Amino acid sequence: MIRQVFDEGRPLLGGLKHNHYSRRIKSHFQAYGAGYDFARFFEIADSDGGTAGMIVIFNASMIVSTMEGRTLGSGLLDELAQFILMNAPLVVELEVCFSDALMPLLAEEYTTDTRTQFEFSSRNALPLLDVNELPRLDDVFKVLASSFPSIAENYELWMTDTSHRVRRGLSQSFLLGDYTTATIQYIVDKVALIGHVATTPERRGEYHARKLLYWIGERLTLDGFTVRLFARPHRVSYYEEIGFKELETDIVFERKESDDE
Repeated sequence: MIRQVFDEGRPLLGGLKHNHYSRRIKSHFQAYGAGYDFARFFEIADSDGGTAGMIVIFNASMIVSTMEGRTLGSGLLDELAQFILMNAPLVVELEVCFSDALMPLLAEEYTTDTRTQFEFSSRNALPLLDVNELPRLDDVFKVLASSFPSIAENYELWMTDTSHRVRRGLSQSFLLGDYTTATIQYIVDKVALIGHVATTPERRGEYHARKLLYWIGERLTLDGFTVRLFARPHRVSYYEEIGFKELETDIVFERKESDDE
């Protein structure tokens, strides 16, 4: 059974497995709680009434994770597939061990893409680099908009969400000059996930993103954080040169475009 969670006092988050999906769920919950239509939380309950996992639907994305010591049997996976099809998120993230079972159930509506998770391996050598750790978010947006059309078209949504998370210590943006940026998408359980790395078109090819990523890795490691990021598998050598080591791959479900969209 999948049922929506409205009681913010229920101690569900603490029982989640220690993985990226759980941290994403926690970051959304810590940012907004369960009182918004755009951030809805659900409990996956098994036949004995115990909690097997949790789901968050945040805007157009869905993230699924399971509790420590629990798994999703065929019945719950069938129910999860129907839940995904009913809500039709653009993107679904969940533990790779469940992806194979879901593929045939979602094949008509979703394609899959593989990505690799990397973890920074510190060399204990923070370089001298003029990085603004508290940039104006409008300046960050200008750089991101040159690389991410989806962000460029949604200024108010991006600004509202990013500033909200920054104020709560769940996110942070960095700016190198006025041409390269990277944002910590979440800071949860001493893990910082880097995302939205961009350089303006006229400054690309000058290794600015590489330099900034290495600086962020060393800077946050010194502060006691584990630093991670996701990228496509063909970029493994690029990130290894910076100092990131491949951890694992997973599968992301992406909704197919229809003629009506």
